[in-house]
Amino acid sequence: MTVTRAGHGAVAAVLLALVAACGVPGEDRPRTVTPPPGPFPYTATAAPTTAETGAVTEVLYFARDDRLVPVIRRIDELPTAAAQLRDLLAGPTHPERDDGLTSALPGALSNALVELVDGQARVTVTPAAADTGRIDEMLAYGQIVCTLTARTDVNAVIFLRDGAPLSVPRGDHSLSPDPLTMADYAVLISLR
Repeated sequence: MTVTRAGHGAVAAVLLALVAACGVPGEDRPRTVTPPPGPFPYTATAAPTTAETGAVTEVLYFARDDRLVPVIRRIDELPTAAAQLRDLLAGPTHPERDDGLTSALPGALSNALVELVDGQARVTVTPAAADTGRIDEMLAYGQIVCTLTARTDVNAVIFLRDGAPLSVPRGDHSLSPDPLTMADYAVLISLR
């Protein structure tokens, strides 16, 4: 069977019409698009939970998309630094996880204890086993530093291992055994 030039032209025209019919037409200028409310699926609750109605706030830093994100929880009384660190180590709540928040702490540290000395939080850590496969230690240490320095009674955080200062990654990927502040992780902080 021989296909004529007119036949080739007709096939090409049909294919071109099909391709042109697919997709979204182009626009001359970019336009602003407002995203719909999320996360999906969204279900409203009838009343706020206890964590949303407490008398004081507790600031914890979790991770989302390789960024540090502050989370404000409403609680009944101001937590101690040790209680706040325990809350951080416990990880995001179910609704916070639904909002895309995670924690880098489980893969980076197996234990952490804090002691306040003259405005400095001294955090004794036990790093996790080397075979965890996690590469987000910088986020893990940033979560602790930003959470603790969000407190009014903490000026800086130093990490200790077996009583000696531990060099930990800062936001610029450098290692430091010195006391750290939120400014050391500022490049990683996302307000939402």
